[in-house]
Amino acid sequence: MADITPLGNGVFRVSSRGAHQLAWAAGPSSARWVFFDGRVYLVASAGAETTGAARVAHDDMALASPMPATVIGVKVAAGDSITRGDVLIVLEAMKMELPIVAPRDGRIRSVMCKPGELVQPGLALVELE
Repeated sequence: MADITPLGNGVFRVSSRGAHQLAWAAGPSSARWVFFDGRVYLVASAGAETTGAARVAHDDMALASPMPATVIGVKVAAGDSITRGDVLIVLEAMKMELPIVAPRDGRIRSVMCKPGELVQPGLALVELE
């Protein structure tokens, strides 16, 4: 069980078993994007309509932006070895920095964004092998 404390401006502290992490939320209450522990989730209220593209945040092979954002940092290149938790891409949205982190150990197959680029939710930014 986790305790969730709102910190303001869409930022929440999630506490569980003495550990604390931050989570970010954005979007309307009917379909809110939540960025937590390097993963992106779409939390839709009952009866909310979502498109197939909106449902895909990212999977084990490709990582995507949780919301419209600007790429402010690309920390990896094709062929790089990565470890779970490594920061791969840094986005900026709503005056917040959102690190996109590796969900598992692996290797970068391709990077499909560059600094300064505006990206949309659901489109792959990094592809893993």
